[in-house]
Amino acid sequence: MNLKNHLIFTLYTIYGILLKVMASKGKVRGISGQYPLVQNVTVTEGGTANLTCRVEYNDNTSLQWSNPAQQTLFFGDKKALRDNRIELVRASWSELTISISDVSLSDEGMYTCSLFTMPVRTAKAYLTVLGVPEKPEIDGLTKPALEGDQITLTCITQGSKPAADLRWFRNEKEVKGAKEVNASGKTFTVRSSLNLRVDRNDDGVAYTCRVDHVALTQTTQQATEVLEVHYPPRVEIIHSLAIPQEGQYLKLECVSKGNPSPDPVMWTKDGGELPDLDRMIVEGRELTFTSLNKTDNGTYRCEATNHLGTSQAEYVLYVYAPTTLPPSTTPPLHPIPPDPTALLGTHASDPTVTGNRDPNALGQHGTDHALIGGVVAVVVFVTLCLIIVLGRYLARHKGTYLTNEAKGADDAPDADTAIINAEGNHAHAEEKKEYFI
Repeated sequence: MNLKNHLIFTLYTIYGILLKVMASKGKVRGISGQYPLVQNVTVTEGGTANLTCRVEYNDNTSLQWSNPAQQTLFFGDKKALRDNRIELVRASWSELTISISDVSLSDEGMYTCSLFTMPVRTAKAYLTVLGVPEKPEIDGLTKPALEGDQITLTCITQGSKPAADLRWFRNEKEVKGAKEVNASGKTFTVRSSLNLRVDRNDDGVAYTCRVDHVALTQTTQQATEVLEVHYPPRVEIIHSLAIPQEGQYLKLECVSKGNPSPDPVMWTKDGGELPDLDRMIVEGRELTFTSLNKTDNGTYRCEATNHLGTSQAEYVLYVYAPTTLPPSTTPPLHPIPPDPTALLGTHASDPTVTGNRDPNALGQHGTDHALIGGVVAVVVFVTLCLIIVLGRYLARHKGTYLTNEAKGADDAPDADTAIINAEGNHAHAEEKKEYFI
């Protein structure tokens, strides 16, 4: 009997212990499961923000959302604040989700989810609103700019949060600018400057200012300006023949680059008008010779002008006979382009160059060589004549001397007598003296 009572007491004791353990576990679960869970939210200005509050365990306790000003937005499924932008997404004992549409910068701040237990438990979520930068504007561009001008391009964008980044591009190549950031309330105004010294290579170049910002994930904000640079012309003459020959067709093209475009260009020959307009045809920038001949030799000048200046280039033409080519014209195995500054090239109209070049220099050199050759031939001929006359004169005097030496020896019987007779003659010659008083 005592054993039976002891067993019953033991069973009640164990049952009591189990009840206490189960009760304590349920109490701990209820305490830990009744804390609200939230997450921070980031949204772009003008977008929609969803705020969600969840609990793992709720014993029919209400959830509530309030804004940074501690104004209740929703209490359970009941809307408390009259704001058409705020809507209920889902309400249950374990979740309360609301949405705020058309979010502005003023909506940014700390939002609170409250679980009305004893005591009230809360969780806070921060709503971050990104300010979208406005489309940039480029200032400081002078149209048109003149070659050599110093200009400063300034790109400005406003309303960004956080501060935007500005990048410069010259066509597609990025160039470095100077950045400046100024706060304006909750947003920022960003400036970037680019200093340029423009030249003719900048004419028609596109300078682009691009905005980089975390809020611009799908769209690009940028502004582009195309430079217009005015500059004086530069002229070059391109010829179609390396060695012009009689009867051939020749085209000279005056390539002039300037802004504004220097149209039309003017062609002259040897400082005057073109002499034969029937064979020399001017069409726009081209001068065409339908059939070359020797009378076309000379210096041809192309001149281009705009309001910033004048430029000119010259081409010295010498027409060869079909069978008379310069030695250097023998074609090599691999043809080499002729030197434009050599025999008949083009050159700029620098006075130091044109002053030393005769338009018909090659023709005059041929005439000078013929004249010099004639003079040399006459001098050689006269010299030969003088040598011949002098030789005959010397030969004649030498014969006379020998004849005088032999006088008196013709009739002598032997050599000794001849010598004596010759000496006698000398003696007599010495006696024949004349005296002048």
